Formats: sequence, structure tokens, C-alpha cells
Amino acid sequence: TSFTADGDPEFRVIFFPEEVILNEPVDKWPLCEALIAFFSTGFPLHKAQEYAALRRPYVLNDLHRQEWLFDRRQVYRILEACKVPVPKYVILNAEDKPHVDEQEDYVEIAGKRLMKPIVEKPISGEDHNIYIYYPRSLGGGSKRLFRKVGDRSSQFYPDVHATRAHDGNSYIYEELLQTEGTDVKVYAVGTEYAHAEARKSPVIDGKVVRNSRGKEARYPLILTAAEKEISRKIVLAFRQTFCGFDLLRSEGRTYVCDVNGWAFVKDSQKFWTDSADLLRQYCLDAIAPHHLERFPQGKRPVCAPASAFSKSHDDLAKYQQRVVTPSGSSESELLCVVALTRHGDRTPKQKLKMVTREPSL
Repeated sequence: TSFTADGDPEFRVIFFPEEVILNEPVDKWPLCEALIAFFSTGFPLHKAQEYAALRRPYVLNDLHRQEWLFDRRQVYRILEACKVPVPKYVILNAEDKPHVDEQEDYVEIAGKRLMKPIVEKPISGEDHNIYIYYPRSLGGGSKRLFRKVGDRSSQFYPDVHATRAHDGNSYIYEELLQTEGTDVKVYAVGTEYAHAEARKSPVIDGKVVRNSRGKEARYPLILTAAEKEISRKIVLAFRQTFCGFDLLRSEGRTYVCDVNGWAFVKDSQKFWTDSADLLRQYCLDAIAPHHLERFPQGKRPVCAPASAFSKSHDDLAKYQQRVVTPSGSSESELLCVVALTRHGDRTPKQKLKMVTREPSL
């Protein structure tokens, strides 16, 4: 809960009981002015849509457009319409019964050929059983990716070469981009904020590297200007204020290979703090803009006041520690490094030194 500069609480957070969500009609659900709702297995998304239509709260993640995320074909169509780069791909729609020509080094669907290695994705965005097929020149075989189970996220099958193209289901086939062993997870909060982390790609060996807290090891990244623009486009196109998506950096270019919708960083105090500030700002701007104008920063100061620098060194150190150190932690988080550097190599000056007694000189 956030507070004003006077110490008054600004929000009352209401959790809708699962029993109410599943079994009560939407007109019996609690009232709210701002709604955070996102799909997960078993969640009645259509009831949430009915509730939003009935009560008209401020909705942070558009409930109807969350349905777009269920179909990877729809996701890629929207990304391409927004001019967001995606890997080269071919769609296999089982209902169309297209001609499929599968060879050791390529797969051709309805006349469109992709050279192996290729990635095979189920159409459903909720199905994470993704397979990779390698050409005979690389030894053949296939690799199956899946949601982390213990310390594993993929398994290689050297003797399985055939795709699932003939099993009666629909798939997306796309080129396997070379990413130097990492992929990038991006967490956007609105159009102007995006947190990015790199992780070891599950394509390498399937072993999950974890940190001392048992979380998957990830490393913060700085996004390029083009990648920040991609983030802005995705948030606007899908109308998901909190939105996670996956980037692949390959040969100097960036591609989006998946959009996940609601997603949150699991192990970053800074992201949580920034997200809370932005969430407060968005909600108050939509519900009580006059209040936001009166209390633009809430209670927490964003920088030290000028008077702080007139205090003793010990007092100032305590103030800085109180502002910088993450709440509830004995550790500080390094936010940036500023370096002033000078090139050590200099181009020799092209000049000639000489001694002369010429009077005119």
C-alpha cells in the first residue's frame, strides 16, 4: 500500500476469493476502481471480461486482447503488422491439409521451405512443448524444450528426426537463430519502462543454472533504442500494461519470438520498486488525477533534498543507505557504473622539428 506525504493510505487492495471468482455471478463480485486480472490455467477469463463491462474499472491489462496471446499465429500477425521483427517462419494449419515435404535438411510446407535447424511450436500459446530439429550435417536428432523441471529445461533425442507435422495438429515452424547461447526476457511496465535480463538458452544443454537463492541465474541487460521501441509497440498493440516478451539477438539484429502478457521479474528489488511507482501513477492518473497532481511522488523521496548535504558526513551516509538499500535486505543492488575514460593511444602529430638561423623566421 502506498501513502501520501501526510501518511494517509492511497489504496485499498482487494483480493477476489477464488470461490467467488469461480462460483459467483459477476454482479456479486467485489467492487473496485482499478482491476488487475490476467489469465492462468483455470481462470474464467470470460467472466472477468463480463465484470469489466459491468463495473467499468480501470483495467491495466486488456482482458479481450489477452485472448490474442492464446494463438501464436495471431501473435506473429500482430507483431508483423506493427513492424516488429520476427524469425522467418511457416505456418502448418492442419485443417488446410497442406502438402508437407520433410527431408534430412529441410521442411517444405505448401511450397515454403525452411532449412534445418528449425523450431517447431504448437499453435497454442499455453503449450510449451517446443521441439528443435537438426540437419543430418549437424548429426541430426531433435531437442525437446519444456517448462523447467528441477534443473532441466530440455532433452536431446539423437534418434528422433521426424517432425510432428503429420500428427493432425497445427504448428509454427521457424528458423533457429544463432544467439551465442543466450536469450533475453523483457518485462515492460507501460510504454516507457522495460527491464531486460539475459539467461542461458535452454537450447544449449538443457541444464538450468541457478543462483544462491535457488532462482534461475539471469543478468540485467541494457536495451538498445530499437529494442525499447519494440517494447513500446508491443505494449500498445496488445494493450498489456504489464507485459513480458522474449527477444533473440542474432547477427546484429533483434527478433521477438514470443509475447507472454502478464509477467513479473522474480528476483529484482529495483524492478518491484519501479513497478510499484508506475502502478501508482497509472492508477491515480486514471482514477484521481487531482490527487496525483497534489502528491506526485507519494511518501518516498526520489532524491536527497538539498538540506541533506549540509549535515555531517555520518548523517549523510545514513540517509543514503536508507534511500538506496532495498527494503528488508542487508545488501545493496548495483544500479549502474559511471566511468570516465581516455584513450591510451594517440595518433602521432605529422610535423617536422628543425633548427634554423634564418632571420626572416
